[in-house]
Amino acid sequence: MIKGVRRSVSSEELHFMPPKNRHVFVYNKTKETFLAFRVTVADSIVSRLVGLLGKRSLKPDSGVWIVPANAIHTIGMLFTFDLVLIDKDFKVVGVRELIRPFRMTRPIFRAESVLELPAHAIFRSRTEVGDQLVIERYEAKEPVPRDSADPAVAAQGSGDNLLHSSHAGTSVN
Repeated sequence: MIKGVRRSVSSEELHFMPPKNRHVFVYNKTKETFLAFRVTVADSIVSRLVGLLGKRSLKPDSGVWIVPANAIHTIGMLFTFDLVLIDKDFKVVGVRELIRPFRMTRPIFRAESVLELPAHAIFRSRTEVGDQLVIERYEAKEPVPRDSADPAVAAQGSGDNLLHSSHAGTSVN
C-alpha cells in the first residue's frame, strides 16, 4: 500500500468489521468536493433503526451512512437534513434536499445505501445524480515532526497526496 493513500472500503467489508463506532469520509470524485469528513457507519439492525433519532442536529462535516437502505423515514426526527442515495458502485442514484421531520421517502430500488448529511451539504458539494463517490475509512494520522530532515517523511504527513495519487479511489468500482 502506498503511504498516504487510504484504501476504499466496500459495504461488505464494513459489515464484517468489529461492532464499534466506525467512521468514513465521503468524497465526490466527479465534482472534486467533500460531502462529509466524519460519517458514522450504521450497518447493524439496531444502528440502522436508530440512525439520527434522538439527535438535535448534525455537526457540519458529519453524517450517517445507512447500509443497506434504499429509503428512509424521519418519524421522530427533530431537524431537517439532506439525503444521498448510492448504488453498489458508489454512484449517486438519488438526492433529496432539506428533508423535514415526520416524512417518508420513496424507495429508489437501485440504491444500496443512503447518506444522511447536514442540511445544504448537497448544495455545497454540488452533488447530483450520476456523480461518483469515494467512501473511505476515516483514520486519524499521527503528526509528523516538522523538523524532520527527510523531505519524503515530511511530505507524507502533510496529507497533500491523499487524493492526488493515481491509486486513490480506484477500488470503488
